[in-house]
Amino acid sequence: MCGIAGIIQLPAAGYGRDQLQKMTLSLAHRGPDGEGDWQNPDGSVLLGHRRLSVIDLSEDGQQPMLYLGRYTIVHNGELYNYVELKETLQQKGYVFRTKTDTEVIVAAYDCWQEECLQQFDGMFAFAIWDEKKRELFAARDRFGEKPFYYYYDHQRFLFASEMKALWAAGIEKSPNQKMLFNFITIGYTDNPARPEESFFEHIFKLPAASYLKFSYIYFQYTVKNYWDIDPEAEDPDITDEEAAEEFIALFQTAVQRRLRSDVAVGTSLSGGLDSSSIVAMLQALKSGNRPQHCFTAVFDGFEKNEAAFAAEVARQYDLQQHLVSFSEKELLQDWDKLCYQQEEPIGSASIYAQYKVYERARQEGITVLLDGQGADETMAGYSSYYKWYWQELFRKRKLYRSNELRFAKERGIRESFDYRNMIAAYFPSFASVVLERQYLVKAISQEDLTKDFVRLQSKEAYYTPPEYFNLNGVLYFNTCIHGLEELLRYADRNSMAHGCEVRLPFLSHELVEFIFTLPSKYKIRQGWSKWLLRKTMDPLLPAGITWRTDKVGFEPPQQQWMTAPAMQEAIREAKKTLVRENILQADVPDKPVQALSAHAPDNYDWRYFSAASLFK
Repeated sequence: MCGIAGIIQLPAAGYGRDQLQKMTLSLAHRGPDGEGDWQNPDGSVLLGHRRLSVIDLSEDGQQPMLYLGRYTIVHNGELYNYVELKETLQQKGYVFRTKTDTEVIVAAYDCWQEECLQQFDGMFAFAIWDEKKRELFAARDRFGEKPFYYYYDHQRFLFASEMKALWAAGIEKSPNQKMLFNFITIGYTDNPARPEESFFEHIFKLPAASYLKFSYIYFQYTVKNYWDIDPEAEDPDITDEEAAEEFIALFQTAVQRRLRSDVAVGTSLSGGLDSSSIVAMLQALKSGNRPQHCFTAVFDGFEKNEAAFAAEVARQYDLQQHLVSFSEKELLQDWDKLCYQQEEPIGSASIYAQYKVYERARQEGITVLLDGQGADETMAGYSSYYKWYWQELFRKRKLYRSNELRFAKERGIRESFDYRNMIAAYFPSFASVVLERQYLVKAISQEDLTKDFVRLQSKEAYYTPPEYFNLNGVLYFNTCIHGLEELLRYADRNSMAHGCEVRLPFLSHELVEFIFTLPSKYKIRQGWSKWLLRKTMDPLLPAGITWRTDKVGFEPPQQQWMTAPAMQEAIREAKKTLVRENILQADVPDKPVQALSAHAPDNYDWRYFSAASLFK
């Protein structure tokens, strides 16, 4: 887990090691354990690295790493199956001088070229310069856990783990007004139609599950996707027993591989099903590297405080639990630092809660944390998914005899099902057009925005609905198109701000591929979300955890915080910033602040608060 940066240039660009070191210095938080830089003989290529030592702590693990006198690699992330791949490559005659996963990546590239990505189980963003071909090969993991940003013009190609490194190299920091418009109006932090787009003009991100090739000879690059999921590849004949057996085997492998580390490993423990399931599997493995420390955000007096649930799991498995508490005072104190690390707007105060958990982990000497992100998006953990399942059942004429509406109501699900859902079930294309139109009308009718801002930006406003109007279709959309990557950006920046690495077992691609072959009844059954996960964890966890119905979703008391005078004043100042940028109308700072919860829709005042950070 590290920070990477690089420059490919024509002679006229004039970059040297001084500029590269400014880039890597801006990434020092990602790699507090070491730094390195390299340039090729004619100075046309410079690569830089900041190291967070996790595997092979010796000097052999330093980067940039040279290989076979031809390749030079900088790598951020972890290849979890590097042990198995190393054995395969050794059988093909490859010799290794280090114990790192980085050397395995570059050897795999020499062996299989871009097809090496099909072999990798991990989270990664890396770049390999091939001096013989005069070509750069860069790639990002399947779900986008690790970041890769780049800038290109006709004299230079620059890349880095974070945009601040590009700014350090002199690239202009100019907010992308189209992205800003969509964030303010509908809350989007990405563009599903153009996944390469960022919140800053001329700075792009390599999409998840993609690789980039840059040819120095032609001074051009291409980007290609290397992996995808088929949301319609269901296996209708699989039995409950077969599904449970395969799920447990894949989940166990995912957890076991993510324990590979030469530094201390801990876990996040919210008290919810996902993080608790990881703890249960860790204990079942009885690994020698089994984490003993867990970290829990607590909010005393808040109705959605999950501390009691987390404590129950910690007691059952005899974990040393670290409770992390804070208030809006700390949020305001840390706000500029949080925005600096995140670089792009954040959707709620939940992101700050995560920031504080990772900070505490590092303070306790824990460098690696296992976390439960990804389960909700792949196994239908949110209440909004129910209507998609009901539409699927309705289209098959199974909804009412399945009693799923009644079961869901008994579980406390408040989602409705009416004639609009019936129309969507039979006419998804029509429903898609209606949804897009509704979002556009809502966006352009936002009364706080200036007419010029709406007129100029609404032409490219976007709302992208799922392509498939069934449960697997919306899960695919949130996992691979829009939703999950936003959460992964938050986790990457929050963890790396403190030199901490987060690993996500539920995002083992082999596990996710299997989950998407399962019919919808394995995600929602008898009103229970994430049914298969609950069923397989039932023997391992307390029933009060496994069969909880009150999903919280890692939520701090944002509404309460937003009523604090200091917080309201900070929001008013943020509004004034947006007024100066001709985004908000002049009277908006004088309007009362509307305090809403972290997951409430139309939380405009929070969005103003966050959006203003782009102009600092």
